[in-house]
Amino acid sequence: MIPYVRQFDFTYGRRDQVSPLIQRVIADNPGPFTFTGTGTYIVGRDMPGARVAVIDPGPEDEAHLHALLRAVKGRTVSHILVTHTHRDHAPLSRALAEAVGGAPILAARPPAQATHASTAMDEEDDDAFAPDVILMGGEMIEGDGWTIEALATPGHASNHMAFVLRDENALFSGDHVMGWSTTVVAPPDGDMTAYMDSLDRVLARGFSTIWPTHGPAITQVAPFLKAYRDHRLEREAQICARLAAGDETIADMVPALYAAVDQRLWPAASLSVLSHLIKLVKEGRVSADPEPAMTARYRLID
Repeated sequence: MIPYVRQFDFTYGRRDQVSPLIQRVIADNPGPFTFTGTGTYIVGRDMPGARVAVIDPGPEDEAHLHALLRAVKGRTVSHILVTHTHRDHAPLSRALAEAVGGAPILAARPPAQATHASTAMDEEDDDAFAPDVILMGGEMIEGDGWTIEALATPGHASNHMAFVLRDENALFSGDHVMGWSTTVVAPPDGDMTAYMDSLDRVLARGFSTIWPTHGPAITQVAPFLKAYRDHRLEREAQICARLAAGDETIADMVPALYAAVDQRLWPAASLSVLSHLIKLVKEGRVSADPEPAMTARYRLID
């Protein structure tokens, strides 16, 4: 079982000092995919004139913009970092950049195709998002007393970029790892093979703390990540078991696989099952007729 972390103290719009170098302000956009809302992080010293970075400004929300401006008042925003282009992470970036005097926006290149195979999600891309600086992974971003490393973590989205606060051995994980839930991996832009590879890279780094964009910090990092990874492998085995039992379609599988899950999340769960099946087809363990898709028929390969 994944040792989920769901309880924490917060108030919308309040700036909370959550570590020596990190403050967090949570946007009032709760939902089935955002949990309590988007947590925007401010990295840097809380002293006049200090240069700080803002991570995941969040959705277009005037109240959240004003809360962020209050939170950074007296300091200089030197960088705005975005983990990926979903609408609960990226859209406020440009308004924030303009309000603080033109801080550059840094992110991976936006995806060339639609993020999801279904419109039944509220995590669609911000089509207007255009970073000032394209990150590839490995870049070092520095301010007053802090250094952030860009860490490419594709899977949830092809352009997902996590950020390492090297001074605290901490990872801002965006949606790659969340303490309150598993991560949606939704084709065509989401890729389960890439996701599992990224998860292994994060596990290998030995971080002390993970700060997801949604929900509280993960402090028991190694056991949490191992359970997170084991859950994906278990889900893969469950899908194979459903195929062995005679299920042929994703619609057949989801009610059995996600019986204990809020049915509002079943469209997202269906996309995760599709992502697993695409991986299994690539590995030669499952066949698809005609090819991997929501409506295809699948069978195990003996």
